[in-house]
Amino acid sequence: MIEKERENEAAITAAKDEHRLGVRTALAAYPWAVVWSLAVSMSIIMEGYGTILIGSLYAYPSYAREFGQPDNRAGSEYQIPAKWQSAMGSGPSAGSIVGALANGFIIQRFGYRVAFFIGLVMMGAFVSISFFGMSVQLQAVGQIMCGIPWGIFATIGSAYASELCPLALRVYLTAYTNFCFATGQLIGAGVLQSFLHREGNNWAWRIPFAIQWIWLPFLLVVAFFMPESPWWFVRRGRYPEAEDSVRRLMAKTYREQDDGQHVKHAVALMIHTNSLEQSIAQGVSYLDCFRGIDRRRTEIACVTFLGQITCGAQLAYSATYFFKQAGISSASAYKLNLGGTGLALAGSTLSWFVMRRVGRRRLYMCGMGAMAGCLLLVGALTAGDNGDAGVKWVQSALCLLWLLCFSLSVGPVGWTIPAEVSSTRLRSKTVVLARTSYYMLQIVANIMEPYMMNPTAWNWGGYTAFFWSVTALLSLIYAFFRLPESKGRSFEEMDLLFAARVPTRKFRDWRPSITV
Repeated sequence: MIEKERENEAAITAAKDEHRLGVRTALAAYPWAVVWSLAVSMSIIMEGYGTILIGSLYAYPSYAREFGQPDNRAGSEYQIPAKWQSAMGSGPSAGSIVGALANGFIIQRFGYRVAFFIGLVMMGAFVSISFFGMSVQLQAVGQIMCGIPWGIFATIGSAYASELCPLALRVYLTAYTNFCFATGQLIGAGVLQSFLHREGNNWAWRIPFAIQWIWLPFLLVVAFFMPESPWWFVRRGRYPEAEDSVRRLMAKTYREQDDGQHVKHAVALMIHTNSLEQSIAQGVSYLDCFRGIDRRRTEIACVTFLGQITCGAQLAYSATYFFKQAGISSASAYKLNLGGTGLALAGSTLSWFVMRRVGRRRLYMCGMGAMAGCLLLVGALTAGDNGDAGVKWVQSALCLLWLLCFSLSVGPVGWTIPAEVSSTRLRSKTVVLARTSYYMLQIVANIMEPYMMNPTAWNWGGYTAFFWSVTALLSLIYAFFRLPESKGRSFEEMDLLFAARVPTRKFRDWRPSITV
């Protein structure tokens, strides 16, 4: 009984310390938590790079000439048939679903380190299919297989960061995942631009694929040395190892204060939160994510992630193809695409500061509304287009504005919310389900988008923006009624808020008491 009271006192102390820690203090106290979170999330660069690579290669002259067919309506132009565009566009999402769902089991059984290492080995092997494949069928297979490790990386980054970092740093390190995604897209756009005019051989499209191997040696070193999540050890009852893991995350001066009590208090809070969640719901399977109060948490995580599709990403992130179909030259289209990815990177950086002040809910809703407005204007300009070349450039500018809005709001918030609203015992599986929902809708969107845009298929052109403006508006309505504010909430507080079934719009003001 005395031992239990001491554990409770330690948990209360840790909870108070977590709320007292400011950003600068947290950085000084947990520098290695930041370092390892940043390093592991860098794997998302490969997904961002691969996403823009295959989406932009449709309009790449050397790639279209190698794997496409002559377009009789466009003179000497080549078009990859819409069915193969759909296969290569949706294939990675199908592979990512397999990787993400498998990752939920791998993390639960073996932890984050093993899952990360497996993803890296698979990535190194599967890139070779796209690099050496000389048929459109092999290109599609290569993209499907690369999707498997992408699914692993996407479901590790934000979950791992949320379990390593203290409350003050959590929003930055989970949102950093989107920054890495944007970084990968910027690198991909720059690489494609640099090889655009290389003619006469296949290296113009092969080198961009080969560049994906560059990250692997560094990330393999990270996988070897990275600490396992202390929460993973706590869930398995391995408390001494959890303390060792926490020590690796803290600065030496901080962990040695008060005779090392900071480490013991931090683990005591983890044990208490884990026990609280066990008292609310015992299971840790995928099915348990849909039971009791966890059903609401899973719904919010999934639909928030789906917003990254319903906001019109398939149109904006295949902007090179859209620009070209709108009548802009290949060179200008790739320059616009490079500028757009630069804006996305800048927006992701600014989102760290905006999210801390504005909060998740408001930022998500404002961003979704702004993107719906941009898409509506693109569609309206198409309807009123009388052949004026200036209209195409205005539409291009609106697509770039969309990218900035996405990177400031729905992009980073979509990664942060699933890691914050999920329970600690079901976090990896909730994030997996959220990302899997994203991939499933992405498959549908990637099948539809080429048909909407391709002049040899439905040929909607700019009218496609009308469709995505409606889905963005529906996402905004959902967020208003169902998306709660998680800013400044510890994992235990989120457990109590959901257990009390607090209404969505009262989350921000409700003050639960710490229970022990």
